[in-house]
Amino acid sequence: MKRFEPSELIINEDGSVFHLHVRPEQLADRVILVGDPGRVDLVASHFETKECDLQSREFHTITGTFAGKRITVLSTGIGCDNIDITMNELDALANIDFETRTEKAIKRTLTLVRIGTCGGLQPEAPLGTFIASVKSIGFDGLLNYYAGRNDVCDLEMEKAFVQHMNWCPLKGAPYVATADASLIEQVAGKEMLRGITVACGGFYGPQGRQIRLGIQDPDQNEKIESFRYQTSKGELKIYNFEMESSALAGLAALLGHRAMTCCMVIANRYAKEMNTNYKGSIDELIKLVLDRI
Repeated sequence: MKRFEPSELIINEDGSVFHLHVRPEQLADRVILVGDPGRVDLVASHFETKECDLQSREFHTITGTFAGKRITVLSTGIGCDNIDITMNELDALANIDFETRTEKAIKRTLTLVRIGTCGGLQPEAPLGTFIASVKSIGFDGLLNYYAGRNDVCDLEMEKAFVQHMNWCPLKGAPYVATADASLIEQVAGKEMLRGITVACGGFYGPQGRQIRLGIQDPDQNEKIESFRYQTSKGELKIYNFEMESSALAGLAALLGHRAMTCCMVIANRYAKEMNTNYKGSIDELIKLVLDRI
């Protein structure tokens, strides 16, 4: 039986995992992920009970109950690199015995829903729209570092996207991760627009924003907006930009967990509109997810 060495699985002196500072018994099977540490308190304000409230760097964690369901809400900060930390450490908490440093024989399956904000890319995704990411195109390259990535990615869609974009290989290979279909059905309902999300490795250049620096492909966003992909359930188009959904869906699939991302549109790049006063509106999406997770 493989033993995970202290340099690989780092456990703090209090028995918590290195970055998150969460102990195995403090993790619920239902997990809500948010980017902003301040949004953890907003989600937890709906809890009936709270059993722990932990803070480490950008990782803020509260576990409690909502409508009789035990739920953990955790902030990840910004970007797919933080999702790499979060997903690996959550899986370790669930499926590794911290006393023996060995994998548990019986695995826990976590259900993870990320609630975020995003930029809309289509006229039918105006400010305030809720979008469920059925598939996520990762510009970050994170999943390419893991064995088995081809087994959980939509390789045909990857080829179609690379061809459509005339993709520059200097930017690394994009990957297409698929959210858990049953979780999409469970959470999205009729309130969420379902489609493709692009998960970027940055907020400015990777999303086509130009301030003082130009970008490699000035036509990037127009090509993204025009991409269409036919599936057995109909045609999909890219509805939004964000920065975490691809890593979450891909790593969850590799590790045997259920995961999806849903976001509220706070900027529409197509219409060149922005809502900076969105914090109250996102509570509607939070309550919807809490009811359905």
